[in-house]
Amino acid sequence: MGEVEIHGLSKRYDGSPDLAVRGITLTVLDGEFMVLLGPSGCGKSSVLRMIAGLEPITSGTVAIDRKIVNEVPAKDRDIAMVFQSYALYPHMDVFANMAFGLRRRGVPRSDIERRVNAVAVKLGLAPYLKRKPHALSGGQRQRVALGRAIVREPKVFLFDEPLSNLDAALRVTTRNELIRQQREIGVTAIYVTHDQIEAMTMGHRICIMDRGEVVQIGPPLDVYRNPVNTFVARFLGNPPMNLMDVTVEDTPAGMSVRFGSCSISAASWPADELRRMGSKAIMGIRPEDLYEGPLREGGVAIQAATIIAVEPLGAETLIAVSIDGVADDVMVRGGRETRLRTGQSATIMLDVSAVHLFDPETTRVIARSQS
Repeated sequence: MGEVEIHGLSKRYDGSPDLAVRGITLTVLDGEFMVLLGPSGCGKSSVLRMIAGLEPITSGTVAIDRKIVNEVPAKDRDIAMVFQSYALYPHMDVFANMAFGLRRRGVPRSDIERRVNAVAVKLGLAPYLKRKPHALSGGQRQRVALGRAIVREPKVFLFDEPLSNLDAALRVTTRNELIRQQREIGVTAIYVTHDQIEAMTMGHRICIMDRGEVVQIGPPLDVYRNPVNTFVARFLGNPPMNLMDVTVEDTPAGMSVRFGSCSISAASWPADELRRMGSKAIMGIRPEDLYEGPLREGGVAIQAATIIAVEPLGAETLIAVSIDGVADDVMVRGGRETRLRTGQSATIMLDVSAVHLFDPETTRVIARSQS
C-alpha cells in the first residue's frame, strides 16, 4: 500500500510570525494521482517537502502506509521525488544517473541493469543511456529524472512542478507520458503545480490551496463545476468564471437576482439564505455558459451587450462584452464561426441553470435548494 495520510499538518519557517501551512488534513489513496494546486506561496511545495522529509514538521503528522513517518529520515520513507530542476549528476551518463539510487541501496547489478533498461525503453531513453546530461534536450533530461524515480519502485511518487522548465509542446507530451506511467505502474503520486491545465488533465483529484490552507478537494470537473468560493471560481478556468455584483430582490412573485437591466429567478436558492445576505450577492457564470442565440430552454437574454474584443483562437472564439450596469467586462466562449465584431451591440444568452451565487461577505457559494 502507498496511502498517504496527513493530519493537522502545519509549518512555520524561522523568522516568520505566520504559518506557511495551516493545519492541513488530507488522505491520498493507494494508487491515486493527487494534484496540489494553488498560486505561488500558498504552501503546496512546503506540504510536499514535509511528506518527503526534506522539511521539519511544526505540528501534525504524516503517515505513509499507515505508519507515522515524522521522525523517519527521507531516505527511509520509500518515496521518490522529481524536482522542478532536473538535479542530474553532470559527470554521469544517463544509465548511471538512473541507477544511482539503486546502487546506493545495494541492489544487485543484474537487477539494476534490468530495471534501468526496462524503464529507459518505456521513456524512449534507450538510445541515450551513454550520453551525459549536457548532450540531452530539456525534455530528455526531465525524462531521465522521471526514470530515476521510476526505477526505485517506491510506494509514493512526489512531483514538484516537474514540467515548468519545458516549452509548451514538450510539456504536453511529457504530461501525457506522466499520466501513462502512473496508470501503468499504479503507484500513489502527489503532484504540485500552479498550472490548472496540468491539474485538470492529470489528477484523479485536485486539492486547491490558498494561504497555507486547503480550500477544496475533489475530482477536477466537480471542482470546476461546483467551486466552494469565489477564489476557486476565479482560479480554476481560463478564462476564469465571470463574477459580478448583483442585487437580490424579494418580490411577491419570489426571489430574483438583478444585474443591469436583466433579471433572473432565484427560486433555486433558499430564500432565507438570500434574505440573510441582504440585497447584495455575487453571481458567477462560466464563459461557456454564455452564448449567442437562439435562446435555449432555461436561458435568459441579455439585451444590448456591447462587444469590446473578439479573440479568435481557432477552435473557439473568446468574446469580451460590456453589459449595462455590470462593472467588469464579461467573457463569453463563442464558436469559431462567430460573426460578432468589436463595437457591435448584441444579445447574449445566459444559461440560468449554470449560475452560481456567492455570499459577498464570506465569498462562500450559496448552495441551491435540494429538489
